[in-house]
Amino acid sequence: MSAEPKATEQWIAPHEIAALSGLELLRAGLGGLRQPPISQHNDFWLAEVEKGRVVFEGIPSKKFYNPLGTVHGGWISTLLDSALGCAVHSMLEPGQTYTTTTMTINFVRAVFEATGKVRCEGFAVHTGSRLATSEARLVDGAGKLIAHGVETCMIMPMPKPGV
Repeated sequence: MSAEPKATEQWIAPHEIAALSGLELLRAGLGGLRQPPISQHNDFWLAEVEKGRVVFEGIPSKKFYNPLGTVHGGWISTLLDSALGCAVHSMLEPGQTYTTTTMTINFVRAVFEATGKVRCEGFAVHTGSRLATSEARLVDGAGKLIAHGVETCMIMPMPKPGV
């Protein structure tokens, strides 16, 4: 598994994002572009990307625990949603964006701080002109399945800057 990304303050301007394919933008994230706030605050990051496939890694900790003493399902779902959405994002052409319309998550086992670094691999299953589907699996360091899910995304033109 890869190491955590180094923090940087560099952003891509909104007007520049529209000129990049989804794959180009995601690769910029691997190249040192500032990680989005969702990743920074939730201790997970993009580790690998290729067309139709992404890998996120994360470190569960007690700050994500629910009252029952396990990592909250919302943290697990957020990590899966990131992999599911970015797998679709990697397939988009310049000027396209997407939004999630449905997501189904199946939880298989609990996550604890002691679980250690986890890995979430997402794949684009189908990418059409208006809809895309993806699937992802979240595993622990030994490769044991923690959760898996599927997602449908709506593909649309990126809004013009200032709109």
